[in-house]
Amino acid sequence: MFAAIQRQAQTIGISPEQLAATLLERQFTQAFKLLLDKAQRNAARARFERHFGTLELNDSVGVDNESIDAELVREYASTHEEE
Repeated sequence: MFAAIQRQAQTIGISPEQLAATLLERQFTQAFKLLLDKAQRNAARARFERHFGTLELNDSVGVDNESIDAELVREYASTHEEE
């Protein structure tokens, strides 16, 4: 899901965080309008945006299925004993 958001954000020229926030806001705008006043919505949005950040993946982890499957195979095959 993150990879799809990242690609779409890059296509339209915004950050993945901005796109995710916009998509969620569109999805839940009606509920927020019914349940919260403007000050409460702004406070909720600020709390939500504090969670924004950057996801950094190391070389052994990827977002494609093949690398995820390979990582799972290595983990399942490992005895996790220190050599």
